[in-house]
Amino acid sequence: MNARVLPAIAALLVLAACSTPDSPTSPAPDGPSYNQNPNDEIQSDPKVHVHLARGQARPGSGGVALLQYHGGAIMTSTVVQAIYWGTSWSNAGFTGDKITGLASFYGGIGGTSYMKTNTEYAGSNGTVGAGVSYVGSTVDVSAPPRGAPKTSDILAEVCRQVASPVANGYYPVYVDTPRGQTRYCAWHSYGTCGNTPVQIAFFFNLDGDRGCDPESPVSNESQGLAALANVSGHELSEAVTDPRNGGWWDSSGAENADKCAWTYGPNLMSFGGKQWKIQGNFSNKAANAHSGYDGAGCISG
Repeated sequence: MNARVLPAIAALLVLAACSTPDSPTSPAPDGPSYNQNPNDEIQSDPKVHVHLARGQARPGSGGVALLQYHGGAIMTSTVVQAIYWGTSWSNAGFTGDKITGLASFYGGIGGTSYMKTNTEYAGSNGTVGAGVSYVGSTVDVSAPPRGAPKTSDILAEVCRQVASPVANGYYPVYVDTPRGQTRYCAWHSYGTCGNTPVQIAFFFNLDGDRGCDPESPVSNESQGLAALANVSGHELSEAVTDPRNGGWWDSSGAENADKCAWTYGPNLMSFGGKQWKIQGNFSNKAANAHSGYDGAGCISG
């Protein structure tokens, strides 16, 4: 979800160099950033776009203001490698169906009508693509930072775990840490591993977390998997349409999934051999036509 300072505020930052794959640096944004909470390290970081939990909606994130293009690249195709970080991932009782379920999620989402909700948007390098290639996952049973990790923590973990990162890579990191009182469920950002630009995302453990629960009616999946799948769709959609702070967001700083947060179309989505309850994404075309499942531009495929 997009945590930018108000558009009237501009900042000039310098991109630091990164000498080895295990020495990540986060490039500075080239655009404005909405500042949700100055006291929160993540929500104050102009590179990080948070998905707020229920009850934490930020001012102006909804409505029918159209998404605007900000001059940068989008993702024409996406390669996904998931990372599971934390001591609990070695415990079958905790892991349950989450790793196998998210493998089905990422393995089946490419080319779906859901991913095609993003393809009306274009950037300096072409049009957003619906293609997603899932190359598997790694498990790191060391302990992640306590509480909410910094962006640099997650980027460093990606650079440690991904042997050969690619420029169109999207690397979601799932920790075993519960959200607690933190306002957000997940976020996406970007950085570099060595000389390779990468897109990254972070997800709390959402088992039993009512603020991040889509309340899925699907009976053959755990609540924790359903919650992670919903926010995973949100972050992936925002990453492909705004991977490096030069893509698409509206005048309040909301990206396409932000504008449809916690709202759902009438039907479950089917892919990867499973059904999923995933919130929709905002479409400028649908908004202009006063269509979408909410009549204001949200579509789910």
